[in-house]
Amino acid sequence: MFDLTGRTALVTGGARGLGLAMARALGTQGARLMLMDRDAASLDAAVGTLTGEGIEARSVIGDVTVPADTVRAVAEIRAAWQRVDIGVCNAGVALNVPAEDMTLEQWNAVMAVNLTGVFFTAQACGRAMIEQKSGSIVAIASMSGLIVNVPQLQTAYNVSKAGVIMIVKSLAVEWAHYGVRVNAIAPGYMRTEMTAASFQEPARGGVWLDLTPMKRAGEPPELGGAAVYLASDASSFVTGQTLVVDGGYVLR
Repeated sequence: MFDLTGRTALVTGGARGLGLAMARALGTQGARLMLMDRDAASLDAAVGTLTGEGIEARSVIGDVTVPADTVRAVAEIRAAWQRVDIGVCNAGVALNVPAEDMTLEQWNAVMAVNLTGVFFTAQACGRAMIEQKSGSIVAIASMSGLIVNVPQLQTAYNVSKAGVIMIVKSLAVEWAHYGVRVNAIAPGYMRTEMTAASFQEPARGGVWLDLTPMKRAGEPPELGGAAVYLASDASSFVTGQTLVVDGGYVLR
């Protein structure tokens, strides 16, 4: 049920961190990968690493804030392998700014990647999946779309991730009759290059771990199982759902 042999997957923000970890998990189960990112050097390194592990992987440079780039990425994966079976909408950014100080430019920058970028990536994948009458889209939300976590001030981020959860619900209903499933993963605090410094700060990382019942950070590979589950036939009757992977944070 978890076998992805012969299937193809587009992973945005796939050059590093959580995106690369989820791409690796999909590839380990047999999926052929197309990684999309803005960073050409990191993309090349990621593809080289995955290829060295026996995973079939290619790359496309693109920016999810440019809808034409996501359309092009889907066109490239279809040109290479005729179809797109899995779309992982992972690219995202965070900005910690007090709400009273946030500018329109800062607000729009977060929404452009985290919300608009997810929608148009899903749309590009969805068009191909509707045509082929099958497919699974996995959007990366956050526990911050469900609760307001502390101590960081991140209203725009929280709102954008809550929006991702509603995008998933809405598309799941619209596309169910086409055989297209749409779900989300909501990670908690994961140890990546972006969060490494914060975990060394008692006033931030210390608070995060104290409020997490498992008392530790998640590791990027720990999202892999969730991605494989939602991408595979193991979740064939699951759509419109948000799978929280947070060490129990939202339960506290």
